Amino acid sequence: MPPLDLPAADPARAPAKGAIRSQPKGQQTRAAILEAALGLASHMGLEGLSIGALAEVTQMSKSGVFAHFGSREELQIAVIREYHARFEDEVFAPAIRAPRGLPRLRALFERWVRRVSIEVDSGCIYISGAVEFDDRPGPVRDALAEMVQAWQAALARAIRMAVDEGHLRADTDPTQMLFELHGLILALHHDARFLRTPGAPERARIAFERALADYGPAALPPGRRRAR
Repeated sequence: MPPLDLPAADPARAPAKGAIRSQPKGQQTRAAILEAALGLASHMGLEGLSIGALAEVTQMSKSGVFAHFGSREELQIAVIREYHARFEDEVFAPAIRAPRGLPRLRALFERWVRRVSIEVDSGCIYISGAVEFDDRPGPVRDALAEMVQAWQAALARAIRMAVDEGHLRADTDPTQMLFELHGLILALHHDARFLRTPGAPERARIAFERALADYGPAALPPGRRRAR
C-alpha cells in the first residue's frame, strides 16, 4: 500500500497513451475503451455510461465492448478506479515528495485545487458521482465511497503529521480540519463550474491560508480570545 494509506491503483487501469502500443492487443483495446469511458463519464456522469454509448464512441460493436467489461456496472467501477489512479498520480504522488508537515499538506491542497480548476469544463467524478449515487446502495456506490474515503484518509494523515511536526496546534482535530478543507473544494467546484465565478481558485487558496492560521501553533485554542 502506498504512503499515507492511499490504496494501490487498480491493476487493470489504463496506461499512459504512449504506452498503450507496447501492450498485447487485448489490453490495448481495454485501455482505449477505458479512456473513452472516462471521457464520457467526466462530461455525462457515471449514469451516462452505457455499453451502447461507449460502442458508438469507440466505433466498436456492443459485443466487443461487453467482452472487456461484462456489464455496465463493471464498466462504471473500472472508470472509478481509473479516475482514482489518475488522481493519485497527479495530486497525491507529487505532493508526498514535499517535506512532512505543513509543506506536504500545502502541496496536497494546492494540487487538489489545480485538479478541480482543470476539471471545470469536464467535471470531477468524485463530486458528480456522490450526487448520482448518494442514495443508491450497491457496488458502484461502494467503489466510489472507498476511493473518496482513501483520499480523505491520506489528507487526515497529512494533517496529523503537521501536528506531530509542530506546524499545527497539538489540539487540532484532524477530522474537523479535513471537513473544512473538503468544504473549500466543494465550494470551489460549485462556484467555478456552476456559477463560473472568476477567481474561485484563488479564493479557495485564501480560505486555506486562513484555516492554517486558525490551526497554527500561534493561534489560541478554541473558545479563548486575545487580550485587548
